[in-house]
Amino acid sequence: MTGRTALRKRSVTIAGHRTSVSLEDAFWDKLHEMAAAKGTTLIALVTAVDAGRAGNLSGALRVAVLDWLDERPSNRA
Repeated sequence: MTGRTALRKRSVTIAGHRTSVSLEDAFWDKLHEMAAAKGTTLIALVTAVDAGRAGNLSGALRVAVLDWLDERPSNRA
């Protein structure tokens, strides 16, 4: 698979601990957009999602993006 569906592994540091996260390019793009809209950095956003997650970080980040997209004013009925 190529394009926005290709998985990309990126290293992040959360609370001084280095870890890697694999997400599709489309989710990385939306995470950057989400961080900008919230006036924060990507790392701060990932750290906040990590602090509240119950499952794995990749899945929690995907759900955070979907929740954010659903909450945007253009998506409200």
